[in-house]
Amino acid sequence: MAKHGKKYVESAKLIDRDATYESLEAIELVKKAATAKFDETVEAAVRLGVDPRKQDQAVRGVVVLPHGTGKTQRVLVFAKGDKLKEAEAAGADYVGDADLIAKIQQGWFEFDVCVATPDMMGEVGKLGRILGGKGLMPNPKAGTVTNDVTKAINEIKAGKIEYRLDKAGQIHAPIGKASFDSTKLDENLKALIDALNRAKPASSKGVYLKNISISSTMGPGARVNAAVYR
Repeated sequence: MAKHGKKYVESAKLIDRDATYESLEAIELVKKAATAKFDETVEAAVRLGVDPRKQDQAVRGVVVLPHGTGKTQRVLVFAKGDKLKEAEAAGADYVGDADLIAKIQQGWFEFDVCVATPDMMGEVGKLGRILGGKGLMPNPKAGTVTNDVTKAINEIKAGKIEYRLDKAGQIHAPIGKASFDSTKLDENLKALIDALNRAKPASSKGVYLKNISISSTMGPGARVNAAVYR
């Protein structure tokens, strides 16, 4: 069993592990329990009633959180010609083609999200193992392989996140920072759950939203009443 420090133990006393809270109450408790010296990320963990082993029950997609994540995303765009200029104008942090590919192959990773135009994917594919292992490979389902680079960059900067079902049948996603107003965190959580409900596989049977819990980076978790979102 994992050992926790004194701060965690004290914070854990604020939250009843056996209780289920309404979302705003859970958020306020998690904010109080976030006692680290840095601004902790608040994350939602959602257990879904799907079988992660079945391809037709895979849940994956993107959602733009109305109040962002609280993190400034550094966007890299692989593009050529006019699209390269468009990406620069839209505020991409890094733009290039073969030069950036070579730089990444040498171990450079000063970025958070990769976007690529479709005509670049043949070259970007060379980075499959490198970027794939870090969850950075551009993907059409995530909206990061596109000719509309302006829209992609704007959405990422505005707080777009990607969610993906893990092997345990759970979705883990950030919904903001502990410094956020509780109402803003609640609205971000609702946006995420709404997106998950829209992404429900047709083959999923029974209860889809099984459990929802939220926690801060270093703090204990609080269970949220999932029935409200069903």
